[in-house]
Amino acid sequence: MGSAIARNGKSWRERLAGYPTLPDIKPIPERMQQRHGHGTIVTPSPREVDQAMKRVPEGRLVTVFGIGQQLALQHGTTIGCTVTTAIFASMAAQAAEEDRQAGVADITPYWRTLKANGELNLKYPGGLDELMQRLESEGHTVVQRGRRYFVEDFEKKLMR
Repeated sequence: MGSAIARNGKSWRERLAGYPTLPDIKPIPERMQQRHGHGTIVTPSPREVDQAMKRVPEGRLVTVFGIGQQLALQHGTTIGCTVTTAIFASMAAQAAEEDRQAGVADITPYWRTLKANGELNLKYPGGLDELMQRLESEGHTVVQRGRRYFVEDFEKKLMR
């Protein structure tokens, strides 16, 4: 799924190291205030998202939303930008696969980072089969609901 070189000619690892202006903290945009209220929002750096994903031990899980909440707490903001967090989680997954292909043994365990409601991110490297194999080898049960796949009872295994 992921190529060795991203579209802009940089490796995924190089892209992950980019974004020198992040993290960035701003007031919550007006269009988001109805849902989130007033306060501040952090747009994390890709490195911060990668580090949060690296801290998830075998047998545990995290969601992109949970990473956003964790980074908001870390930065003293009201919320974390989950859209950017999701984009950077995908970038971290691609960089991890790039590392694995280069022979790095200790890669970011991206398969432990789920979408909201425990859904698998099928855009991660390896697709459904590899994600299921990795999760099930760590003791999780993957179930299909409609066209989507979820870790059963994922809430019980979330990192706090």
